[in-house]
Amino acid sequence: MARRFRGESDHKVDMKGRVSIPASFRRVIENCDPDWTDGLLPRLILVYGGTTRDYVEGFTIKAMDEVDEKISKFPRGSAKRKSMERLYSAQSMEIVLDDTGRIVLPVRLREKIGLDGLARFVSSGDTFEIWNPESYDASIDALAEDGFNPDLDPSVYLDGDVG
Repeated sequence: MARRFRGESDHKVDMKGRVSIPASFRRVIENCDPDWTDGLLPRLILVYGGTTRDYVEGFTIKAMDEVDEKISKFPRGSAKRKSMERLYSAQSMEIVLDDTGRIVLPVRLREKIGLDGLARFVSSGDTFEIWNPESYDASIDALAEDGFNPDLDPSVYLDGDVG
């Protein structure tokens, strides 16, 4: 059972905001929706965040349940719990995939991240991100400026060393 997203791809966004979720991502979304069975439509959570976030993050139902569980461990009313609840509860929405594997991105989300005709889906472990392709490329360039070398053997980073 797939629980992690892999890969990246660009998908057209139509005038109504409909965009196809990558097929491999759909399998993860289905497998991580405890209420999903054949014949039902799988759900996911889109977290759009505050004004500084320039992408939308997609969570499976199981991944969001894990986040909610961690948030609930902070004292009720604490600043950390309030800020996490605002990000992951208030600045998010549940979305249902249609029977062709598409979702509808509301106008305000498309405008927020500057989607105009094309969306880049990027895996991020147990979540995925939806970006304007140019903004995503700029974020990769910024990582390189901070010393991240995308051509270096990834195991160097996994071992805790910086190259």
